[in-house]
Amino acid sequence: MASAAEQMAANSSWRAFGKATELRQRILFTLGLLIVYRLGTFIPVPGIDGDALRTFMEEAASGIGGILSMFTGGALGRMGIFALGIMPYISAAIIVQLMGAMYEPWKQLKKEGEQGRKKLNQYTRYGTVILATFQAYGMAVSLEAGDLVTDPGLFFRAACVITLVGGTMFLMWLGEQITARGVGNGISLIIFVGIIAEIPTAMAQFLSQGRTGAISPAVILGVILMIVVVLTFVVFMERALRQIHIQYPRRQVGMKVYDGGSSHLPIKVNPAGVIPAIFASALLLMPTTLSTFSGGDTGPVMSAILAYFGPGQPLNLAFMTAMVIFFTFFYTKEVAFKVDDVAENLKNQNGFVPGIRPGKKTAEYLDYVLTRILVLGSGYLALVVLLPEILRSELAIPFYFGGTSILIIVSVGMDTIQQVQSHLLAHQYEGLIEKSQLRGRRSQSKSKRKGPARR
Repeated sequence: MASAAEQMAANSSWRAFGKATELRQRILFTLGLLIVYRLGTFIPVPGIDGDALRTFMEEAASGIGGILSMFTGGALGRMGIFALGIMPYISAAIIVQLMGAMYEPWKQLKKEGEQGRKKLNQYTRYGTVILATFQAYGMAVSLEAGDLVTDPGLFFRAACVITLVGGTMFLMWLGEQITARGVGNGISLIIFVGIIAEIPTAMAQFLSQGRTGAISPAVILGVILMIVVVLTFVVFMERALRQIHIQYPRRQVGMKVYDGGSSHLPIKVNPAGVIPAIFASALLLMPTTLSTFSGGDTGPVMSAILAYFGPGQPLNLAFMTAMVIFFTFFYTKEVAFKVDDVAENLKNQNGFVPGIRPGKKTAEYLDYVLTRILVLGSGYLALVVLLPEILRSELAIPFYFGGTSILIIVSVGMDTIQQVQSHLLAHQYEGLIEKSQLRGRRSQSKSKRKGPARR
């Protein structure tokens, strides 16, 4: 049964949306910054041989090049200023969160509230600069080794590093601005828009392969059916909840006695959202990004990594599965749903789970329930991420198609829609409060009558 908030959001009309001035400004601000991001993907890094790069990316479109191009919104295929994308920031965030769970001084920072969070964010920015610098230099060297540069040398390497690092930091700033002053999570929206922008090109390429006879019509219909089924399954699982019954006892405040009530504590089957898939993909791409453009000049170690960890390879699938499961448990228990904090909040509000003592016992019960839910949630995430990979390699689809992209599209889309509905609800509540205040003032003005004039 839908809640009152969901019913009000469903009844929201375009008229109510038009009156929500702040929401409209937030949406326009978000769209404006996302347009800036898309324009930046078409601005090339100086000194790149466009024809040679285009030929190379066409050959690598079905492999690691397709994965990197997906996460950069096509900027890597054009070697734009945003070619590194937002992945260095995500990798730095992974490292900071892992250290925050193991390194004692950073544990204390997490407990300091807003001030500690700002310091950890600052460390994440420093880590982003360091990782982006190493990746940009490795990419510059690899571009020279792959004969994709018109004028190789120290000047090109310096220009490439400065341009790519600056592009990544600018993307990080765009994401933070969207999160603070726009609608939705900025970093996720940047990846979301990059994937959406590449879908028309991929579909056109896919259908053209069908027209030339390279792919049979049965495979085309099967892929389209699989996409529809996976999208439906992801939407269903993302909305699935486990509700824990919470009871509040009767309480007395002064001379008044308030009756006890009950509510539910919702726990999503996938509390971590799209974060585990993005983190796992970022870790999988870290060692291979540096050697993407080097072709046959890679060393034996990197050649082995590319051979065994390529898309569709058994080690790739096993590593992706392990990382998705690990980050699902880690991110949920350390960030998204900390059972100790939830149990403490329930105890402070005099709430309790029927049959479970408040405090430590409640935390243990929540941890038990959450662990059982995460077994299902991590299995669902791994299935969604791996199934398209397996089918793509078996059916020899000539472009990259992964479950991570589907998961990002659905999760980010649903989260953004929920935030828009929340802003609409807040605007409607503010309108109701203003109307009630106006009615109260009118009734007060009518009740005031002038008394007889004194002589």
